[in-house]
Amino acid sequence: MIDSKREDELRRDVEMLYFGYRAFTSLADSILADYGLGRSHHRILYFVQRDPGISVGDLVLVLKVTKQAIHRPLKELEERGLLTVTPDPQDRRFRRVTTTASGAELEERLTGAQTRLLEEVFAEFDEATEVRWRHVMMRLAETDE
Repeated sequence: MIDSKREDELRRDVEMLYFGYRAFTSLADSILADYGLGRSHHRILYFVQRDPGISVGDLVLVLKVTKQAIHRPLKELEERGLLTVTPDPQDRRFRRVTTTASGAELEERLTGAQTRLLEEVFAEFDEATEVRWRHVMMRLAETDE
């Protein structure tokens, strides 16, 4: 059982995580809105840019979505010339995804805005605090596995 003081602190932490995430995503959201795209498009662009040639199946696993859920945004990004989806040369059952030059440029704008925000915030703290923050984020991510 969590005592009431600790519960109040944790509830404030939940709020700060919510408000921090809202600020973090709002930068990219405003750019995405100009393209008529959403966060799912950004996530796809981000992970494809990080792993060019990733298979659609592996992208599904990384994003923890179904093939049905990824189909529409993947198709939209391909139709807009931001991604290419091609059969794997060794095994045509697999489809490989890469960003185009335009897709890489958009991904850089989106993620660049977020990395600049993190850099600005981290500049206010020492390296040990930044390392602890990463550890907390890593542990949160691990609980989702």
